[in-house]
Amino acid sequence: MRTTYMAKASETDRKWVVIDATDVALGRLSAVAASILRGKNKPTFTPNVDTGDFVIIINADKVKLTGKKATDKIYYHHSNHPGGLKSRTAGDLRANDSRKLVELSVKGMLPKNSLGRRQFTKLHVYGGSEHPHTAQQPTAVDIQSLI
Repeated sequence: MRTTYMAKASETDRKWVVIDATDVALGRLSAVAASILRGKNKPTFTPNVDTGDFVIIINADKVKLTGKKATDKIYYHHSNHPGGLKSRTAGDLRANDSRKLVELSVKGMLPKNSLGRRQFTKLHVYGGSEHPHTAQQPTAVDIQSLI
């Protein structure tokens, strides 16, 4: 009888991956990053166990917004006070805090539970091309080959 392999959290081998966001569409970048964070690119993927790798996204300032998303896509948040609904367009968010734009996009593609929140902590986004994780010896991933 054959049994399905179920990964255990203690058996996972985590790697560090660098993704360059220069001229890559935001949605495609986020889909690839979320897939790596969840571990769906590994043969040992188990839906209820965090088997994913650490992801470093560099050059978030240069991410591409296709169509009219820079002016028409609006991000909302509320301050929990009456009349406290705040809104920003995607173009403003990219200009002022590009890290937040990428983080919001990737977070929306992860599970909405405690496992998704734990997986999100393995994401590191930087606006420039420098990152402080060289000691982890991350491997560069060509996102064009994954799309």
